[in-house]
Amino acid sequence: MRVLVVEDERNLADAIARGLRRHGMAVDVAYDGDAGHEMAFVTRYDVLVLDRDLPGRHGDEICADLISSDALTRVLMLTASGTVADRVEGLQLGADDYLGKPFAFDELVARVQALGRRATPAAPPVLTAADLEVDPARRTVTRAGAAVELTNKEFGVLEQLLRARGAVVSSEELLDRVWDANTDPFTTIVRVTMRTLRRKLGDPPLIDTVVGAGYRLVAEAEAAP
Repeated sequence: MRVLVVEDERNLADAIARGLRRHGMAVDVAYDGDAGHEMAFVTRYDVLVLDRDLPGRHGDEICADLISSDALTRVLMLTASGTVADRVEGLQLGADDYLGKPFAFDELVARVQALGRRATPAAPPVLTAADLEVDPARRTVTRAGAAVELTNKEFGVLEQLLRARGAVVSSEELLDRVWDANTDPFTTIVRVTMRTLRRKLGDPPLIDTVVGAGYRLVAEAEAAP
């Protein structure tokens, strides 16, 4: 899941980003409304965690522009004011959810995860391919009934391949969906992660390399060595 946090309180923004990353999310951060607006329209995010009162472009304007663009990004609006009137006004602007400060971090995570599920096309609660089963909610992976331990990035790559349902996913797409904006676009990290993921999933191989295009998850009988 790719998340953008737009929050001018730097310590809070960085703490939110660190916490969400610990839950396996790719997180970018902007500290003012102008930067946040630009980032929100350059990259497709699943969820935007948006402070309402921002320097530069106001959070209300960012939310309204995003909604009018018909983007799939879901908006969780944050504010220091938690009155009913403010919550209603935020939701009327088009925000999908609203959270007043201070908030419990576990609640923020749960709301971001719920919004992330709504930002992507409906998929079965458990994703499968051949004898592979992935449960995104519980973040568990099994192959032929045996548990497979993956890092957050390996899990993210595998989930993207499963959600593609056999379609080819390019390295650029994986880099965009699983890693954040600080990642070098010329890095070999996708190839390295794919190598360790294949090793952990074992034989027969399930991930096929499509030369010049990317990767796809295939049935065991089709997988190339």
